[in-house]
Amino acid sequence: MTAMIVGSIGFVLVIEGLLYAIAPHRLKQMAAIILHMRDDQLRAGGLFAIGVGVLIVYFARVVLAG
Repeated sequence: MTAMIVGSIGFVLVIEGLLYAIAPHRLKQMAAIILHMRDDQLRAGGLFAIGVGVLIVYFARVVLAG
């Protein structure tokens, strides 16, 4: 279980790093847009991302692992 958590965190960092390496200008633009968003919009986006993440983990563990 610990290996899976550490591996997952590593994978997230790889994806994050790729975004910064490939499109740094676009990330700066997105950060500027986020500064002007309301807290409830950011919260809703975060909750949506959590929901999608939970569904992906469920799918990977239950459906794909069979």
